[in-house]
Amino acid sequence: MALILKNLHNNILTITLNRPEKYNSFTEPMALELQDALKEAEDKTIRCVIINANGKAFCGGQDLPEVTQKAENTSYKLSETVRVSYNPIITAIRELPKPVICAVQGTAAGAGANIALACDIVIASGQAVFIQAFSKIGLIPDSGGTWFLPRLAGFARANALYMLDEKLTAEQAVELGMIYKSTEHDQLEQEVQKAASYLASMPTKGFGLYKKAINRSMNNSLQDQLELEADLQSVAGESDDYNEGVTAFLEKRAPKFRGS
Repeated sequence: MALILKNLHNNILTITLNRPEKYNSFTEPMALELQDALKEAEDKTIRCVIINANGKAFCGGQDLPEVTQKAENTSYKLSETVRVSYNPIITAIRELPKPVICAVQGTAAGAGANIALACDIVIASGQAVFIQAFSKIGLIPDSGGTWFLPRLAGFARANALYMLDEKLTAEQAVELGMIYKSTEHDQLEQEVQKAASYLASMPTKGFGLYKKAINRSMNNSLQDQLELEADLQSVAGESDDYNEGVTAFLEKRAPKFRGS
């Protein structure tokens, strides 16, 4: 059985975590399959990506039996799993030049929570719970957790979420600015598809440039960011989408963007 499922429809690639009997916890093969799927998402015909999951949980994080088995080899270090399984996933999501929506239908724990937070837009079911789950086993947040949490929730809240192992409902995560929206459980798929369809019809070339600017803004000075905005605006201004948007505005018609 495939650990990651893929479905391409109307220029939207849906990537589904498919290990429901283990709460979609990651093994290395599953992580590598997700990396491959995100690589496929670079195809120019794909305008938007959805990451969701089968079963009750979105993702339980790392499959602990896998790493305890690897630890029987005294040369094994957890850094190997972080670097091989998770770091490439986070990098791929952030550098993918198109929108990535995460649909969280249940518990998102550990690396599973932080993979969700790395996405551009997170829409969660009212049954979803976000929890770092690292402190109880003596680990630190990985998969970008120490980077995303303070930026999304603030330094003080990030400390509490990790140290106190505090669980957040979807509604609380929205209030803290960690995710975009919470919806009724039976409306999650509809909400996600609506957002994805809209994004896929928009000027996705510009979305990719926006992501590049946002990523750099976390470390740039204001002056550096202003210069980057000017440079990227020139690139956007040379795109087919920009020409189509301006032409459609002047002709008083709906634009037909191609993502180029």
